[in-house]
Amino acid sequence: MRILITGGAGLVGSHSAEYFSKKGHDVIVFDNLGRSSLFKSERSSVEFNWEFLGQVKGVSRIVGDIRSETDMDRAMSGGIDAVVHAAGQPGVGFSIENPHEDFSINAFGTLNVLEAARKHKAKIFIYCSTNKVYGENVRKIPLAEKGTRYEFANPRGIAEDFPLDLTAHTPYGVSKYAGDLYVQEYGHLFGMRTAVFRMSCIYGTRQFGFEDQGWVAWFLIAALTGQKITIFGDGKQVRDVLYVTDLVRAYESFMLSDLPHAVFNIGGGPSFTLSLLELLDFIREKRQIDPKIAFTRWRPSDQKVYISDISKIRKLLKWAPQVPPQEGLARLADWITSNMDLFVGARHVYPERSRRAVPLR
Repeated sequence: MRILITGGAGLVGSHSAEYFSKKGHDVIVFDNLGRSSLFKSERSSVEFNWEFLGQVKGVSRIVGDIRSETDMDRAMSGGIDAVVHAAGQPGVGFSIENPHEDFSINAFGTLNVLEAARKHKAKIFIYCSTNKVYGENVRKIPLAEKGTRYEFANPRGIAEDFPLDLTAHTPYGVSKYAGDLYVQEYGHLFGMRTAVFRMSCIYGTRQFGFEDQGWVAWFLIAALTGQKITIFGDGKQVRDVLYVTDLVRAYESFMLSDLPHAVFNIGGGPSFTLSLLELLDFIREKRQIDPKIAFTRWRPSDQKVYISDISKIRKLLKWAPQVPPQEGLARLADWITSNMDLFVGARHVYPERSRRAVPLR
């Protein structure tokens, strides 16, 4: 197949590109290389993945904006079989400070990519949604407080039929939910095979975490480089965590299935969970580092617990997570340690930082 991956320089996008190219597919990665500026960082981040993908056989690269009809036409001009739409604005804090820009990227940007995919007759569209579409309804589930974590009274977690409406979401949750619904509608109305993956905490190598997004990577980066970690709340909040290559396998499983369209909650599920305090314990035990920690008040709409019920995707796609947290965290920590120049010292500037297009090859 010929696969377009938007947000191709990010964690999910770059691993998807690497995975599908190794399977023999022709992959086009599309990105605006704006992650660092989005989080007001003077350090380069996803440019590392951009350079990495430039060396991967079968991968072509285009710099562009998903909100530009011209850019999307250029990316799909040679014909596209499938789209993995991983581009987006991923920060809750950013969405609260910049709701107009958040909507423009996540809601309008998704609609623009969908329209381009329909115009160029793409057969498959995969959307990276989020658990934040469920908003504060998640808070209504009774919790038990343990020594290092909170736990759901329902051990199975959140299923796809969990209520989404009549609650607060944050602008980020709303904009991603708008894209989520548009993808579903294009599947029903226009016959495109669509899959919405409402992701819990995805992590892995080549992840550039910031305080506002990518907490697993950010905790490890901060601890290994001697930076302070701020915990919003008490640190007992829990997420199910999923190593990124397990996520990409799920995308492939949908592509190879005969499902016309589907919505899946996806994460590590009840067996692969982690609290903030437990990640700090991992760092102390495995890396012999005592992280610098400060506690502050809870953030708006922060979910104390979110765990995905993955029984639907297990049943329909015969998929299950394979990389346990201890192994995945060790891989990520080793990658950070091997690439310390990306996180300390002089800012690394890549030559293709500009918005110019990189010719398809």
